[in-house]
Amino acid sequence: MTGPANAPIRLLLADDQALVRGALAALLSLEPDLTVVAEVGRGDEVVPEARRTRPDVALLDVEMPGLDGIAAAAALRAALPACRVLVVTTFGRPGYLRRAMEAGANGFVVKDTPARQLADAVRRVHAGLRVVDPTLAAETLATGASPLTEREAEVLRAARGGGTVADLAGALHLSEGTVRNHLSAAIGKTGARNRAEAVRIAEQNGWLLGE
Repeated sequence: MTGPANAPIRLLLADDQALVRGALAALLSLEPDLTVVAEVGRGDEVVPEARRTRPDVALLDVEMPGLDGIAAAAALRAALPACRVLVVTTFGRPGYLRRAMEAGANGFVVKDTPARQLADAVRRVHAGLRVVDPTLAAETLATGASPLTEREAEVLRAARGGGTVADLAGALHLSEGTVRNHLSAAIGKTGARNRAEAVRIAEQNGWLLGE
């Protein structure tokens, strides 16, 4: 996939915020050895566009419609293994970093990374190195993996918008008793005092990414 040694590194940018995507494209295009060959606003557009444009490195946001950036990273690694993946996100959450690495991402940086450092991260990922925001790496080691089961995370995701236990049970096709049990377990595992605090803690740690 990679061209001659002096050819610019081909980039695909995926971010659902057009202004952010455009700013990233403009900044990276100022670098003589980088060229943006594709921009998409949805996670489910990443693989089709990558197949069409053959980028060397894909820069993926985490929270996108269609498919989140971590799922898109896994799909891209399966479809085009030679394409490197750098996750660039507003949300520097430990759980996101862990899941991104498990999905095959080669790097993870936050969007407020200075342009020069971001360009360097692209080059390093392209060269086969792993690049991770050092502060976030330390937080991830301290936080550990999510303590929530997939069903507990599903119940907390549903609880983000409020609603009664009956509302949640109806939305999730579960009994009210089952919903109460999962909420109680999630509250205990997150060390929260109530449902709203459990949602907040899980969100901050990146444990609620998913549909």
